[in-house]
Amino acid sequence: MNVIGLGMSRIPDDRVMRAWARLVRAQDAVMTAVERALKSADLPSLSWYDALLEIERSGEDGIRPFELEKELLLPQYGLSRLLSRLENAGYTVRKSARDDGRGHRVAITDEGSRIRKAMWPVYAQAIDDSFAAHLTSGEIGLLTEALGKIVAGNRIG
Repeated sequence: MNVIGLGMSRIPDDRVMRAWARLVRAQDAVMTAVERALKSADLPSLSWYDALLEIERSGEDGIRPFELEKELLLPQYGLSRLLSRLENAGYTVRKSARDDGRGHRVAITDEGSRIRKAMWPVYAQAIDDSFAAHLTSGEIGLLTEALGKIVAGNRIG
């Protein structure tokens, strides 16, 4: 095990801490590069892309906000603001939920689909430039496997 025992608590050793710090820095660097590329292309932020993609995937009937919240891992207040901005931009519309007269669903508009599709080539190029260009195919495979283990080991519910 890669930890040092200290009574009841255990702390990661230096190698684990270096890996952790690099993972956090790498994620920050890549996300910053993606956001910068979208902004340079005069496109909305990545959170808009992610929300529009999930809404679009939900189909014509749309998605309930609480379902979208789970997919995006945003707090409820952050999602409410994001959904308001998307609606104000004309990218989404609210629809009454057929199964619940009090609730609503969020659906993507044609304009929302258009902007999401316009964002993808910029996003994809930024992923390639800031991430994939620095790794071999084998390294990408190893990273995918390692990160998959971390995700699987930390699933909640």
